[in-house]
Amino acid sequence: MTTITIDGQELEVAETERLNVIEAANRAGVEIPYYCWHPGLSVVASCRMCLVEVGRKNDDGEIEMGPRLVPACQTPATEGTVVVTDSEKVLENRRAVQEYLLLDHPVDCPICDRAGECDLQDYYYDHGRSQRRDLPEPFSSRRKDLGPEVTFFVDRCVMCSRCVRFTREITGTSELQVVDRGNASEIDIFPGFPIDNKLSGNVVDLCPVGALCSRDFLYQQRVWFLNPHDSICTGCATGCSVRIDENRNTIYRLKPRHNPEVNNWWMCDEGRLSYHFVGSNDRLSVPRRRQADGWKDVEWPGLIESIRDELVAAASQAGGTNLAFVLSPMLPCEEAYLAGEFALSLNPDVQLVLGHVPVTGEDDVYPKSPRPTTTDMEFTIRAEKCPNRHGVAALIEGWGRPLVEFESLLMQIQSGEVNAVVLTGGYQFPWLTAEQVDLLSQLELLVRVDILDQELSHGCGDYLLPGAAWVEKTGSYVNHDRFLQGTHRVVRAPGDARSEGRIFWELAGRERLYHAGDVLEELAGKMAFFAPCAEGVVGELGVSLRGQEEPVT
Repeated sequence: MTTITIDGQELEVAETERLNVIEAANRAGVEIPYYCWHPGLSVVASCRMCLVEVGRKNDDGEIEMGPRLVPACQTPATEGTVVVTDSEKVLENRRAVQEYLLLDHPVDCPICDRAGECDLQDYYYDHGRSQRRDLPEPFSSRRKDLGPEVTFFVDRCVMCSRCVRFTREITGTSELQVVDRGNASEIDIFPGFPIDNKLSGNVVDLCPVGALCSRDFLYQQRVWFLNPHDSICTGCATGCSVRIDENRNTIYRLKPRHNPEVNNWWMCDEGRLSYHFVGSNDRLSVPRRRQADGWKDVEWPGLIESIRDELVAAASQAGGTNLAFVLSPMLPCEEAYLAGEFALSLNPDVQLVLGHVPVTGEDDVYPKSPRPTTTDMEFTIRAEKCPNRHGVAALIEGWGRPLVEFESLLMQIQSGEVNAVVLTGGYQFPWLTAEQVDLLSQLELLVRVDILDQELSHGCGDYLLPGAAWVEKTGSYVNHDRFLQGTHRVVRAPGDARSEGRIFWELAGRERLYHAGDVLEELAGKMAFFAPCAEGVVGELGVSLRGQEEPVT
């Protein structure tokens, strides 16, 4: 263990952690302000905001402080290090840095997207001078679009260079650079080469001020009106930890949430913008039943009883093997579990099928640059575009059933072995092909639960039930690395749409109201794969299920 002293407080850290003074001070509950440093990027020590006094204890136990202030981001926390963060010398440096940054900074906070979550604002109140010594002239910042997702307010920039280092070290695309010299320095792109990589939105998150802004979120909301919710992105099998900001039942943005087990600090632009389908006009909002003259809107209570009766009748034919329940990899574990339990209650021989697993391209791994950074953790955009294939597969195997894939089910339908199907979807895009719709139309009974109204499949099915998107329900998902994370409801589902968990809960005739936590606890008690969730609670970052492979026998 290494012992260091911060403002008179001794702190022990493991030598293998290799912390710098900023990280060690955070452990001790001491905040050191900074602009340019980021734990996922290389260290440049250019902003000078984090300068502190550093010294060491000599052989006689006396403390010898260094003559100059040193950057805390660049100073390792080694044995015997003594750090002072609150001396007058340190405080005066912070006031000077703040004053310098504000000399040419536009005072346009009332129209700046970053107002309310800006480091420059916060540090001014905590570390700036009580009065300005210059005569500020009001002006607004020059604006230029750097790419399809990023806009740049030039004069707000504090030249921390985080965005430049990100495009060089993480994406490897190097679109951003520092042009000109001295007080004329600016961040810019080379003409004709906009910032258009798959992770471009992260430069907005990295910017400590309002210089880089999201074109998707620009001027949409003031941040103090937004309600933050911890959740995950369901766009691919990585399952990035995210924060969802909403106001009055409307989602305005997704931002990555630090999780070293999953995505570290980053997320892709595709996932960042994936929330738009939630408020789409293509959302299903009313349950429907197909009749001779077409679809008819119906009420839930009588509909649930009608579907249950038809499924009981279908499960009594051909030993039950003619009936299949398709468990979508877009469903959370709790809802897939309820669907499977209901299916097996109808007949133990009912087929349980893993739903369509969309795959696009190949895995895209970051960082791209060979330059060493402060972390060796990879971030990957997965080709598998669903969040819970491992969770649903573990459920099916936990029931002791063979893992039947959706394509195999289509072959059984074509051969006449299966004539009744309960089909769950929940995909963020239309997913049934014309050939698949033709096959499904041959079924004697098809109950579809989905969230988007796919025009191609209007003539397909006997019942069409509106489900809920991932932000409209509570549940848990298992990513590619068998790491389980939980989500909570952020907004209400449109119209009469219901979560799939509630639908299957009522079909099974269970008492009380549906509660995802109770279902997860029940599930963990039955299957060893989910045993770490025995109390029905998922932590802030999630629970690792690695090694929990075998089902309970």
